Amino acid sequence: MYKVFVNDLPIILSTKKNIGKQYTTIPLKEVKFKKLIRQINEGSLLYVNLYHKNEEKLEQFLLKKLPVVFAGGGLVFNSKKEILFIRRNGKWDLPKGKVEKDETYQAAALRETKEETGVQDLELRKFIAKTYHVFKRNDKFKLKVTYWYEMYTNYKGDLTPQLEEDITKARWKNFAKSQKALTESYENIKLLFPKEYLTTHPNDRVS
Repeated sequence: MYKVFVNDLPIILSTKKNIGKQYTTIPLKEVKFKKLIRQINEGSLLYVNLYHKNEEKLEQFLLKKLPVVFAGGGLVFNSKKEILFIRRNGKWDLPKGKVEKDETYQAAALRETKEETGVQDLELRKFIAKTYHVFKRNDKFKLKVTYWYEMYTNYKGDLTPQLEEDITKARWKNFAKSQKALTESYENIKLLFPKEYLTTHPNDRVS
């Protein structure tokens, strides 16, 4: 199963025809993806499941429907078990950025994390997951596929947010503060966190 986020609302791609009564299931071969994105942005479609019995076809479909930007990012822990967050566009986020030509996902994740926060001495621990989200650039929809890695550092120096990338803060946050930050973050970011941070579909929340 895949989740592709459009303005924090997930499009589900799965091998199951029925994933919940509130979901509209559309066979993959019948999907008009850009129209679907517009419907979600307009609020006329909130719960959607794109179905195909062959799981390999799901990601193939995604990568063909929109121009793809590949990125790498880091979920960074320190010796106090704090997590490194950045503040950008009024949201708490994790450091990430575009993969450059001939660069590996791992190298991009390490480089972007250093550049966006000033953190040093990063140790790459393990691959966590890929996330998918749709964004608009120059009036065209694109798909960002981000490869996320768990990292560790003993770095105790100052953090320096990359202001030219509109990052206003870089902060270490303990468990409680991380949970609070995630209430002001993105749904695809929450997928990277352990069960303690589980969230529901945005439309199921009680305000």
